[in-house]
Amino acid sequence: MSLEVKTSVEEFRAACDAIRASGGRLGLVPTMGALHRGHLALVEEARKRSSAVAVTIFVNPTQFGPHEDFARYPRDLARDVELCREAGVQLVFAPPVEAMYPRDERTRVNVAGLTVHLCGPKRPGHFEGVATIVAKLFNAAGPCVAVFGRKDYQQLKVVERMARDLLLPVEVVGHPTVREPDGLALSSRNAYLSPEERECALHIPRALALADTAFRSGERNVGVLLRLAEAEIRRGTSQIDYVTLADADEIEPLSIESQVGDRALLAVAVFVGTTRLIDNVVLGEDPPIF
Repeated sequence: MSLEVKTSVEEFRAACDAIRASGGRLGLVPTMGALHRGHLALVEEARKRSSAVAVTIFVNPTQFGPHEDFARYPRDLARDVELCREAGVQLVFAPPVEAMYPRDERTRVNVAGLTVHLCGPKRPGHFEGVATIVAKLFNAAGPCVAVFGRKDYQQLKVVERMARDLLLPVEVVGHPTVREPDGLALSSRNAYLSPEERECALHIPRALALADTAFRSGERNVGVLLRLAEAEIRRGTSQIDYVTLADADEIEPLSIESQVGDRALLAVAVFVGTTRLIDNVVLGEDPPIF
């Protein structure tokens, strides 16, 4: 099957329906474009779980705050489509904003609880925008298996809960974070980093790895693990948004005096220069970063 590019919801829905009508299973990879090796790993995972893969490319305005990087977010549709073609994708959905947000639209999807902490208070409205656009994409695509990266762990949990709570016919799969050989998590925003800033950013995966190593060695005190991670991050940048240990399912922060159980989410968000980077490791679950 050759690659088709659709820009209207109606055409995309019809193409997805045709895949299922022929006995196929649809794999869906929602993206904002600026595709890199991390996205292509999600495509490969979707290919393993389906007979045809659709990639959506849409820079979603409702998940950006008024002072965030919506206007300068990298966009290169021709390059993205060619990467999809090379990766064996059958369908690309690249709609204009007005197709996803019709005039006078006023509906938003809010997933309570999971968005209270971590990036939630730092980026007001972000997860509401994410949940809304993903719900729209799921409704346009129909029954499918959708693959998301675990680098955006809080987003993954929001999407999982949204699909479950709204009874959407979508199996949501989380794919392990894809990293460069030096440990830096792949992100479209890495393109913003100067060579010097990229070197500073390497302290992020090193911090996660230090805490993970301590956890594997038996350290369970939340305060100790957080101090280990934060001290390493500060070797690269002092602009820390958060360094948090939280329940890996409910995204509820653990008190600094408490002990970690069998597993916990260690999540960080920092600014390197003007670029905000996030990363995480689930202690007791994820493999070592290095």
